[in-house]
Amino acid sequence: MNSTVSESPDLADQVERLEAMNAPERIQWAITHCEERLILTSSFGAQAAVCLHLATKMLPNIPIVLIDTGYLFPETYRFIDLLSEKLRLNLKIFRSPVSPAWQEARWGKLWEQGNRGIEEYNRINKVLPMKQALETLQPRGWLAGLRRAQSQSRSTVPVMVKDGDCMKIHPIIDWSDRQVHEYLSANNLPYHPLWHQNYLTIGDTHTTRRVDGDVSEEQARFFGLKRECGIHEGINPNYSI
Repeated sequence: MNSTVSESPDLADQVERLEAMNAPERIQWAITHCEERLILTSSFGAQAAVCLHLATKMLPNIPIVLIDTGYLFPETYRFIDLLSEKLRLNLKIFRSPVSPAWQEARWGKLWEQGNRGIEEYNRINKVLPMKQALETLQPRGWLAGLRRAQSQSRSTVPVMVKDGDCMKIHPIIDWSDRQVHEYLSANNLPYHPLWHQNYLTIGDTHTTRRVDGDVSEEQARFFGLKRECGIHEGINPNYSI
């Protein structure tokens, strides 16, 4: 992330108050403080239905930003269709202007080119489209479903950070896996279908692995070289293709 809670006493105070709230209260705080100019990003991963349901109950027409790399699992695309219909999502899809086939023709399979190749792939297919989403939608607030329990890299993420001029709020940051399961069950919401096949973190087909005896959740993305794709590490305004 490109900003921290130490930026100002006011920000630190807001973070402290948000930490004491529950998820619906955090979303209501965001709605009020951002005058309903909010977006929710979703990768439509294993437990995506939680934040989608929480947010759309309170702000039904909130733009749901999906970054489509063109390499998502077929099950993910079908899951997007399922939840879009079930929750009547206001889906906003952003992609790289360079198609997957054209990228491979120009640069080969970047995800097979070590850590630098993966970072370049993520920059082109995830970070830059997210930058375009922010420039297009101009939100004052950005909701995201990060949870500290998901990985070591997220274990110290604050409930709210500043990303440029936008407040980025994580309503379920402190939820456990059990709380997620109970919420999904109570509201008749599905997990991603691949979750039932031990895919606990779900991204692109070429950089996502099943979690089993030899592969931990930390190693299940990007061949264990990194955990984050870059979207939740801050948007650099100088990025360009």
